[in-house]
Amino acid sequence: MAKKKPSSNPAPSTVWPARGRHTGPEPEQDVRRNLIALEAAGVLDGFVDLDPADAARSTALHPRDEDADPGPGARRVFEARWRVDGDVTVRAQLTTYEPEARRRETDGGVPWVLAAEAEAEWRPHWPSPATMFWPDSERVPWDHETVAGLRIRATNPLPKDDDEVRRLLRECSRDSWYTHVVVHEAMTPDLRGQLPVVSALPPSLRHRVIEHRAAPELAQIVDFALRKELDVRLPRGGAVVLPATPREPGYEPEAFTVRSVFLDGSEQPELLDRIVAATALPRPLSAEAERVVNRLRKGWHLLTPEEELAHAQDMVGRYAEALDAMTKSRDLYKEAAEAAQAALAEAGSAAPRPAAPVARPDGSPLGALSKAFGRFRDPNR
Repeated sequence: MAKKKPSSNPAPSTVWPARGRHTGPEPEQDVRRNLIALEAAGVLDGFVDLDPADAARSTALHPRDEDADPGPGARRVFEARWRVDGDVTVRAQLTTYEPEARRRETDGGVPWVLAAEAEAEWRPHWPSPATMFWPDSERVPWDHETVAGLRIRATNPLPKDDDEVRRLLRECSRDSWYTHVVVHEAMTPDLRGQLPVVSALPPSLRHRVIEHRAAPELAQIVDFALRKELDVRLPRGGAVVLPATPREPGYEPEAFTVRSVFLDGSEQPELLDRIVAATALPRPLSAEAERVVNRLRKGWHLLTPEEELAHAQDMVGRYAEALDAMTKSRDLYKEAAEAAQAALAEAGSAAPRPAAPVARPDGSPLGALSKAFGRFRDPNR
């Protein structure tokens, strides 16, 4: 998969992007089962399962568009369409990829990318597009972040080493597509307190936020790392929503810091409000995320009858324009050839004729001299 690069284009308010790794044995089969079940339940309007080569060759809306190509290493392309709030259509595309060599040798997993786009501005209470493709079950390990060692639906303990903490925070702020929050455990929580606080977020945000936990003894180490790397502070027993790098416009550390979080399994409305506000900030798309969104828009195959008719009419118009351009080009070429032939003919008729050879007169000096020599050769004359 392509390397992550910064982009100046902000994420559209209608788009929901995500990515991760599935570490189980049959990721594509997990997707198919979930799509079939949701379509049978009436949740989905429809879905398609495409081979990457076929998807690239048969791109419906934008034929031969390079942005519609799923790229090297693609395994399968899945598309699904559903409706929210009654009449707002959501289109989503998920692509699975062959794992990189270093991933095969370490923690493995099949990488995947997902982009969903709605016909209106995205709402937090809408269903998560991730659960339209992946089963929302702890038994299916689809929720591993591409940043090593992190899970989307679980709490992630921070390392105890200062350098490792700084490296992880730096990688999360620069390379991750997710919003990250760090929670300090004032004391070791019980089983209820170990559950992710972010699991109480609205459905559409649960799989866009990753929760880190700092153990009680790591307060100073994590606070120092956050100050050095991101210029934010972590209160003891509190939490902070991390900024991205570069920092999003409108991000102020105090506005996204919570002084106290009770890890007793209860909902934490103040922290949840801070997270919701952070996800609403305008955040630039990475170059890879921008390609995924473009592929959704330009490589879409799951058409409704109305879209198929509109597409057919559009193709007829395109072919008519191409034929008209070819006809005009042929006529212009014919006119140019005829003009060139006329010019050549006119130039040939106006050219001067070559002069006829001039005959020498008999009384020329050379003729007289020849006759004189002839008398000396003939003694009778």
